[in-house]
Amino acid sequence: MTDTTQPDAPEGTSSQPQTPDDLVAFKQAFRRHAAGVAVVTALSPDGAPVGFTATSLSSLSAVPPMATFNMARSASAWRAIAETDYVAIHMLGARNRAVAEIMSGDHSLRFEGDHWHAGPHGLPILNDVTAWMVGRIIGRMPLHNNAVVAVQVEQGGLGDDDEALLYHERAYRLLGDHA
Repeated sequence: MTDTTQPDAPEGTSSQPQTPDDLVAFKQAFRRHAAGVAVVTALSPDGAPVGFTATSLSSLSAVPPMATFNMARSASAWRAIAETDYVAIHMLGARNRAVAEIMSGDHSLRFEGDHWHAGPHGLPILNDVTAWMVGRIIGRMPLHNNAVVAVQVEQGGLGDDDEALLYHERAYRLLGDHA
């Protein structure tokens, strides 16, 4: 992909730096790349629960146990992630499809209901997930308008196993679902 920054954009318009010629193809490629679904939760500086779905969750190392996730620094939860020491990471299965939809919806409604409880460090822990982990943020690496966040896992638990929940073509899907 090449840099197509327009040095002299017409008045009243803006050019986006480092926008590839094939931005549509880039977006389509990642829409077609199915990813597992996780939810990251934290507490805002005023103690309110925040959370978001993350398809970018990845294992960084087993010893010590570390994971990473990516997020936009414009996201409603960024301030909490930028200022907190601890987060909870949840892996979702097929039975958690409704929770994934809640946690990717209106941020002011994400913690209405009985789908969560307070856990270690007062963090919001989602109920009935396949696994959850609590960890200390050990690094935040800003990259353009986004950030890579590294977490050292300190505790967690396993729920009942379940079929995979995937995010594919802008929808939460189960294996075998057809668009």
